[in-house]
Amino acid sequence: MSTERPLGVDAQGFIQAAPSGPVQLEFQAVLADVCATLSAPAWALDGVYLYGSVARGDACPGVSDLDLTLVLSEPPAAAVLTRLEALRCALEQRHPQVIKIDFDIGYRTEVLAPEHLNRWGYRLKHHCRCVWGNDLTQHFERFRPSRAIALAVNGDFKQVLSDYHSRIAQAGTDSERLPLQREAARKLIRATQILRAQEALMWPQTLEEHVAMFIQQYPAMRITIAFFLFEARNPSAEREAFSTRLLTFVTWMVACQASDAAS
Repeated sequence: MSTERPLGVDAQGFIQAAPSGPVQLEFQAVLADVCATLSAPAWALDGVYLYGSVARGDACPGVSDLDLTLVLSEPPAAAVLTRLEALRCALEQRHPQVIKIDFDIGYRTEVLAPEHLNRWGYRLKHHCRCVWGNDLTQHFERFRPSRAIALAVNGDFKQVLSDYHSRIAQAGTDSERLPLQREAARKLIRATQILRAQEALMWPQTLEEHVAMFIQQYPAMRITIAFFLFEARNPSAEREAFSTRLLTFVTWMVACQASDAAS
């Protein structure tokens, strides 16, 4: 009997801890600029968290995104969100070593609410490192792999991917459209976790690990998911081809989810 540890968990069966250690040298300047720009008192910012490839230490300059979670002290007004978006775009323009800067925005009482434990608690505890402000990760115990977490994080896949489909249809140029295809493909791949077997012990971290786990459960979908993995890394498909495959896959996932719930 194999005693090999399931992918993405530690010896006790908990999801692997969030990355630690120094941030890659190539991304220290942009991160310092982000913290200096966003730490103004006007934002009532509680904390800034780094996640994704830069947090893991495997980012590539000029290729990778900078993924950040911003936790505010109170629910943000529309004017605050508008201003934060303007600052995000300005930071993106100043730092070409990242192809995009993403803000995932929440507020303290929302993040700490028990009903959001599997979404916010899991993400902060296992994917984020606090780089400025209050470190709320200390409020959460470690998590074990579960479908409940997958649903909390990606249960919105149908709406999110439908929105991407609309934005791709409206994009006027390839330079606008292809990054949207990349983002949609990444969301789709991660969302396949909602179909994970209840008894599964592994917990994928990278896109490739998500794909490998998905293929193990649905081998007939190998070619389909390979298409989206390629688009997640090198978006190049024609608009119609990508959009058709996207809607077909979403429809398939919804049907699988319904069938699973009924069984």
